[in-house]
Amino acid sequence: MEFPTQFRTLLLFFFFFDMRQGVRGSHELFNESRSVAVELSKVDNRYKPVYHFRPPKNWMNDPNAPMYFNGIYHFLYQYNPRGAVWGNIVWAHAVSVDLVNWKIVEPAIYPTKSFDINGCWSGSATILPGKGPAVLYTGVDSRNRQVQNIVFPMNVSDPYLRRWYKPDYNPVMRPVDGINATSFRDPTTGWKASDGKWRTIVGSKVDRMGTVILYRSDDFIHWKKASRPLHSVMNTGMWECPDLFPVLCRGKRGVDHNRHTTPVNHIDRCVKHVLKVSLDDTRYDYYTVGKYHEDSDEYVPNLNSIDNANGLRYDYGSFYASKSFYDDKKQRRILWSWVNETDLISDDIAKGWAGVQTIPRSVWLAKNGRQVVQWPVEEIESLRGKKTEMKGLKLKQGSRLEVKGVKATQTDVEVVFKVSGLERAEPFDPSWFSDPEKLCAHKGAEVPGKVGPFGLLVLASGNLTEYTAVFFRVFKYRSKYVTLMCSDATRSSLRSELYKRSFGGFVDIDIKKRQQISLRSLIDRSIVESFGAKGRTCITSRVYPTLLSDEKAKVHLFAFNHGSETVKISNLKAWEMRKATIVEDV
Repeated sequence: MEFPTQFRTLLLFFFFFDMRQGVRGSHELFNESRSVAVELSKVDNRYKPVYHFRPPKNWMNDPNAPMYFNGIYHFLYQYNPRGAVWGNIVWAHAVSVDLVNWKIVEPAIYPTKSFDINGCWSGSATILPGKGPAVLYTGVDSRNRQVQNIVFPMNVSDPYLRRWYKPDYNPVMRPVDGINATSFRDPTTGWKASDGKWRTIVGSKVDRMGTVILYRSDDFIHWKKASRPLHSVMNTGMWECPDLFPVLCRGKRGVDHNRHTTPVNHIDRCVKHVLKVSLDDTRYDYYTVGKYHEDSDEYVPNLNSIDNANGLRYDYGSFYASKSFYDDKKQRRILWSWVNETDLISDDIAKGWAGVQTIPRSVWLAKNGRQVVQWPVEEIESLRGKKTEMKGLKLKQGSRLEVKGVKATQTDVEVVFKVSGLERAEPFDPSWFSDPEKLCAHKGAEVPGKVGPFGLLVLASGNLTEYTAVFFRVFKYRSKYVTLMCSDATRSSLRSELYKRSFGGFVDIDIKKRQQISLRSLIDRSIVESFGAKGRTCITSRVYPTLLSDEKAKVHLFAFNHGSETVKISNLKAWEMRKATIVEDV
């Protein structure tokens, strides 16, 4: 698609802004600020989410080793106990019985031994039958090599698993046989194949080829590298935080990694696999749907599953280093992800905290088998309070309808839009398929169309000098239709120096057949987590409206339509969200 000169200039600005501020590496060290102590009484809470998980203060990044064990959910995460920027990283630890309210217990892993003295980086938990949890994690050793280590809880009868120990036989995997010692990290949850041997994979690269190295073990302690990787792709760069898990071809029920031990009926015999990698080059998470072949220890994506940075993403916004686990309590797979700050580093230091986790999401395979579907765990609905509802309202071109009766800074809103006039939709240029984000930036919420843009204006000022737009736009392509979903934060704040991005992704939906599309947005002060078409396309944005700096300022939530074709709100429900409980017990 050919853009006007002024728009190409704008894109160049965003590119260089990305390089300077927007896409921060999780291992980027700011020595002068890594140990700036934060007093809890001085933490700035204006932008701090109230029902998404984050500790009371300091820096947080990757989710690590989430698990359900003996009636308790455990969530471990990368954390700086001494400042609001990356550095001094330990594995912090929180526990919960409902995935909503959390108690923070003492950190599980510190850099204390020669095999992790220079860093305790990401990893995963595996529940060993009859023994309990084992955690594999990346340590940076005294020679600055990335190695893989193992830790165990000291007392599995302690419901909170407060204390962990590191065996002296660590590391259990070393960068040998040509492995790049600085690109060898983030072991996955282990699984046991029918031959009785455990498997795990570790992210790496060979030159520009991204790869996941396969290891096997008889006892989960002594690991041997396989002769070839589980999977590799040229020109994709370093693969961080890989995740491999099975999904049923039908239904929403999750599958344990060790599926051969899970009772299944004949309906559940069809199983596919999802391989997710976090690309260090782009700072986004990509996945393919395919099949893990146990006999050859090889993962093969489906033919229609694009296997590079043009492929599927869990989330088309600020979402990185995701980690999933099997929840034995409710037989579901749950996905978590780190959502980075997109304000300035100086802002993080001033406010005393940085980093948020998404709401835990249930994940299953879509009926068409081409993608996964994600939806906030049902437990989050326990925080719903005051409710407002609208039905059967029409949105003509240029109209805006305010959603009243709920606190617009912390809201869960679900809306179903009924569309009409599809035959008059804008024509779609097939070259646009390659970059939906660029298309969202070019055809933003203020650009009139035919069928759309329509959606929500969230965290908005009354005069719309500030807002974040989450919306759809429908195009006509040959005899079919293409649906675009955008989360546009370019007008989210009056502060010009912030990283304000327009994110976008296409929605795999037959809108001609359905004649409607749904949107759910979880709005939580500085995070807007949106789910299009019941979770087929998800986009998360971080925003910092200046109106939140004024306690007297009124924040608004609107439904809108800037398309020439009338859109009907079949049903809109919005709930004011109560604050989740996050307490420290350390």
